[in-house]
Amino acid sequence: MRGYSLDLRLKVLAAVDRGIPRKEVVRTFGVSMPTLERYLSLRRQTGEIGPPRTPGRTPFGATIEERSALWRQLEENDGATLERHCKLWESKQGDRVSVPTMWRAVRKLGWTKKRGRWEPPSETKRPEVLGESA
Repeated sequence: MRGYSLDLRLKVLAAVDRGIPRKEVVRTFGVSMPTLERYLSLRRQTGEIGPPRTPGRTPFGATIEERSALWRQLEENDGATLERHCKLWESKQGDRVSVPTMWRAVRKLGWTKKRGRWEPPSETKRPEVLGESA
């Protein structure tokens, strides 16, 4: 079950801040009293009110640094196979990546393999896939 949206959390806390009784806030927004108390406690302790981060490892290629490093690796080794790219990544970055994971990351960057060589996407797409502002 997923947590409530940040928007709803903000509305619930704003209603409490305006002085609306907690029972009425619970009834109006359809959240439980323990949920309301948890939001108030969380805000008091950490200042954060957003849903907690999903546990687990961040996906490969999720950060701008990883995308940029992979982009450079593809430019420098445009004739390498996916297996070779996995080995290069492990030797340079220290993280082991499977071939299917490498394939997904390369495709997400927009690179394609044509005639045995990796080719980047058009110049107009590059800033968007690397997370750069145009």
